[in-house]
Amino acid sequence: MSGGDIWDKDVQYLKNVGPKRVGLLRKMGVSTIGDLLYYFPRDYDDRSRLMPARAYQNGRQATVRGVVTGGEEKRPRKGLTVTRIFIHDGTDRVVAVWYNQPFIRNRIPVGTGLLVTGKIHLFHTELQVQVADYEVEDGGDMINTGRIVPIYPLTEGLSQRLVRSMIKTALDQWGDYMREFIPPDITVRYVLPELRTTLNRVHFPGSREELGMARRRLIFEELLIHQVMVAVVRKICRQKQKKHSYPSVDHLEREFMARLPFTITPGQGQAWEEIKKDMQYPYPMNRLLQGDVGAGKTVVCALAMIRAVSGGFQAALMAPTEILAGQHYINIKEYFNQMGISVALITGGMKKKQRENLLAAIKTGEIQVVVGTHAVIQGDVQFKNLALAVIDEQHRFGVRQRALLRQKGQSPDVLVMTATPIPRTLAMTVYGDLDISSIRGLPPGRKPTETYVCVRSQAGYVYSAIKKEVSRGRQAYIVCPLVEESEKTDLQAAVELKELLAGGALDGCRVDLLHGRMRAEDKEDIMSRFRCGLVDVLVSTTVIEVGVDVPNATVMTVVDAHRFGLAQLHQLRGRVGRGGYSSRCYLISDARGDQAAARLEAMRTISDGFVLSEKDLDLRGPGELFGTRQSGEILYRIADPVRDIRALEVAAREARRLVERDPGLRSSENRALAREINNRYKGFGFLAIG
Repeated sequence: MSGGDIWDKDVQYLKNVGPKRVGLLRKMGVSTIGDLLYYFPRDYDDRSRLMPARAYQNGRQATVRGVVTGGEEKRPRKGLTVTRIFIHDGTDRVVAVWYNQPFIRNRIPVGTGLLVTGKIHLFHTELQVQVADYEVEDGGDMINTGRIVPIYPLTEGLSQRLVRSMIKTALDQWGDYMREFIPPDITVRYVLPELRTTLNRVHFPGSREELGMARRRLIFEELLIHQVMVAVVRKICRQKQKKHSYPSVDHLEREFMARLPFTITPGQGQAWEEIKKDMQYPYPMNRLLQGDVGAGKTVVCALAMIRAVSGGFQAALMAPTEILAGQHYINIKEYFNQMGISVALITGGMKKKQRENLLAAIKTGEIQVVVGTHAVIQGDVQFKNLALAVIDEQHRFGVRQRALLRQKGQSPDVLVMTATPIPRTLAMTVYGDLDISSIRGLPPGRKPTETYVCVRSQAGYVYSAIKKEVSRGRQAYIVCPLVEESEKTDLQAAVELKELLAGGALDGCRVDLLHGRMRAEDKEDIMSRFRCGLVDVLVSTTVIEVGVDVPNATVMTVVDAHRFGLAQLHQLRGRVGRGGYSSRCYLISDARGDQAAARLEAMRTISDGFVLSEKDLDLRGPGELFGTRQSGEILYRIADPVRDIRALEVAAREARRLVERDPGLRSSENRALAREINNRYKGFGFLAIG
């Protein structure tokens, strides 16, 4: 059995993990042993300092070691059981207290060595510990107290003790199957601990120094793997020859330009010239188009699709959400149908017969342009002659998704777009497989959106301003706060806010609700009514972050704005100001602290997304510019390309060196790395090593 098998082995094969626990683990994104071993703590609690109970201040967190001398159980009222275990810590008798856990007394008999962690309280002369965690000294490894203890993200039904136990079991049961995969010269050059030691120490570190070394290794590991994938894609794409070519004169392009009710901006024109030049090369285009919200990227991508169609080929556009895909479809179809170009929309929620008919039309080439969600890359979608693949909001897709879309054609040109611009030097490293075009500036007529930061006590003023805009015939968005615990809680917050406003501050306005868990047809129905002006105020979760284009909307309100990243706030602000009307964005937040205040002030004073991204590098915490989960593909579990920019630069350099010397990673020292990438990212498609 090879080390890579941890990514194939289902968590059901872990000892003492039954079907119920398997289901709970899957809710946390843990399906395999590899997922579990790479399910890293969100924090650590240092419980390694042991002192007599009396040495701690009253009310402070403490870890106390002692021997059990007795116990009792009390029921002061119905529904409450208090279990009291007496321990002697070498100086005093200490009472360890549990609530509604009567089984504890039988688990800890007299004479047992015991460590308890919790708050110390002095009641008259009695020392008590309100137990948050405990560990019986039975000769085994201590994982819950008496050491630096991992704290994991949880889902309802799983406790910290249980997750720690499962991870410890996985390390013990599967540790011998973990094999080092980073090439030896790299581990030596950068003094990286070996894999098994690293995983043991990141979950159960013996010291802060051990934890630091383990995290350093894992951060570099993730960045190296991603950069190798990027370098392989770039190398292979540069070596491929396209099967198609485009006409030098494009009458459809001229017709499209003539139909536009505006003249494209210099930034759009420059980006289009760079893309057009790429499309004429004998090898496939692989370009990133980044532009601020509303900069006009869709027009540029439409020109690229027209060029593909003019050569007798097909084009596909993949977007991360059904709302964004639907918006692209509406915008593109309006022009393309007038020009005799057939366009179709494919999503995951289509009815069977409708989907079958559409797939047949795509396969025969009857459909020239296909717009869709990740449904575009599903196995049953077959193109006759796909020449151009466009991916919007590309940061939401991983390298693997881009590779799968490429495989739908014979070396198609690839254009990926993002409205979340990042500094060029960082983009060149993170998106190293892509050439980069940037559209600076906004089309004529676009007025900047005024941004205001408000506290909750000023919400009444904000809602009055919304009512005033509605009375003028305008529309508004209100985005609900993110709630970290669960998607269900986010939904409940949205429903409650909608009902509260519709019956109160926005009484008389037509208020509706949009959220991500709605059926596709229900989402489209609400968005259609909003576009047509039948809804005045749309209360929504962040499902409207991208892809909503309603020129009549002039107010964006974000509740608990401090919970959102700068890039996300800028995207939300970009939903308004898309017409010729003055627009406003209200950021409601009671957050205190310099970090939150600085971020909101940046939003208030900076409207240029490129400038804001530079500011973000100075202000942000990990994870705002880059999400860790990318359409089901976990790219970064512990690394952060912005925070870890120096490690990223080193990893990119090492990856380029590896791939330059050994493009397929087939040499003996690189085969383990290739195997690890294949095992982690099934279907990557370029490293065909067993």
